Amino acid sequence: MTLTDADAATTLDLDRHVFHSWSAQGSLAPFVIAGASGSEVWDEDGKRYLDFSSQLVNTNIGHTHPKVVAAIQEQAALLPTVAPAHANRTRGLAAERILEVAGDPFSAVFFTNGGADANENAIRLARLTTGRDKVLSAYRSYHGNTGAAIVATGDWRRMPNEYARGHVHFFGPYPYRSEFWSTSPEQEAERALHALERIVQAEGPGTIAALLVETVPGTAGVLVPPPGWLAGLRAIADRYGIVLILDEVMAGFGRTGDWFAFQNPQLNPDGVVPDLVTFAKGVNSGYVPAGGVLIPPAIAAEFDTRVFPGGLTYSGHPLAMASIVASIDAMREEGIIDNAARIGADVLGPALHALAERHRVIGEVRGLGVFWALELVADRATREPLPAADMAGIKRHLMAEGLLPFVQDNRIHVVPPCIVTDEEVRRGVAILDAVLP
Repeated sequence: MTLTDADAATTLDLDRHVFHSWSAQGSLAPFVIAGASGSEVWDEDGKRYLDFSSQLVNTNIGHTHPKVVAAIQEQAALLPTVAPAHANRTRGLAAERILEVAGDPFSAVFFTNGGADANENAIRLARLTTGRDKVLSAYRSYHGNTGAAIVATGDWRRMPNEYARGHVHFFGPYPYRSEFWSTSPEQEAERALHALERIVQAEGPGTIAALLVETVPGTAGVLVPPPGWLAGLRAIADRYGIVLILDEVMAGFGRTGDWFAFQNPQLNPDGVVPDLVTFAKGVNSGYVPAGGVLIPPAIAAEFDTRVFPGGLTYSGHPLAMASIVASIDAMREEGIIDNAARIGADVLGPALHALAERHRVIGEVRGLGVFWALELVADRATREPLPAADMAGIKRHLMAEGLLPFVQDNRIHVVPPCIVTDEEVRRGVAILDAVLP
């Protein structure tokens, strides 16, 4: 059998050998994707779908971008793998490209295989440089499915996996469903910061190595932080000598209309700079697994004469590095970051807000760039979440109409690739309009 003569039945028969993540294996009925290009995917029968999920919010540059595919092919013919202890030009170029768009003060990149182990190693760096142990992270968060990363995660996936030590959770800001009885976004930030600082004090500042926070919590609901939140985090970290880690695995590389979300003036008008930044996903749209940690000189220098006790066989894998170089170059040359910002401000954002005016099931619209969420409710007054059965029906109907959505709990995350066009946005929103009750 070749890659081009498959059919859906054969693919599903083969898939029975695959053990799927986050799933009860006996009830699976996975959607078959046979191919993809740009903002579309298609099944074995050739039916096309607008990919408004970007898979797992990672195909920022779109599917099968020709420059990225060509770079991987060229690297595979030259040097398909190399041990991380050696120097390699492609790896150096990838680090250089990332640091150029990250800006000061970052001076080094530790490459990983993805976002989870990027967060693992950021936690390791914070613990080693502070000599402290505890990591504080939000309940509404997702940081990956490895030892410390999954325990740093706040949602239900943490609970069967709590094997790592030294983790404490807090409630971050969520104005629509405030834990703090807030009446404005500014008050929400103020009260959330007060609660966080009290937790820091109660846990003992001298025991806390890191604050690990998604700049924009993604899987938890595209929770755009209210004014003052990032500046307040920076102030607490500085006051108590804590390393501030911003997880930009989902929010980085164009998703908010910026190279990194912390560079967005709407999110961060105070220009707060974290101590460490983790990334993955959009850095090369997941074409080859890759992630990493941005490290400033002050932390990197800690390991000038001291061995850093961490590493991965595939750290800085040359195929991944070639795809990173090609992705960043294409994003620059083709104005892809600017397109994401323009789409969000001028096309997608206004269209989703207009959608909310027509459908009372939409309780709140929030987002920026190509990073949006529709929170669906059974009642706008009580904000009761739309039941899971209703959400499943909406997802099923969206797919029947040719839209591949990202559905999480009572939300539809509207997260198309950064290359999405005005026409594709209009087409996707029209499908949402036709399906939503």
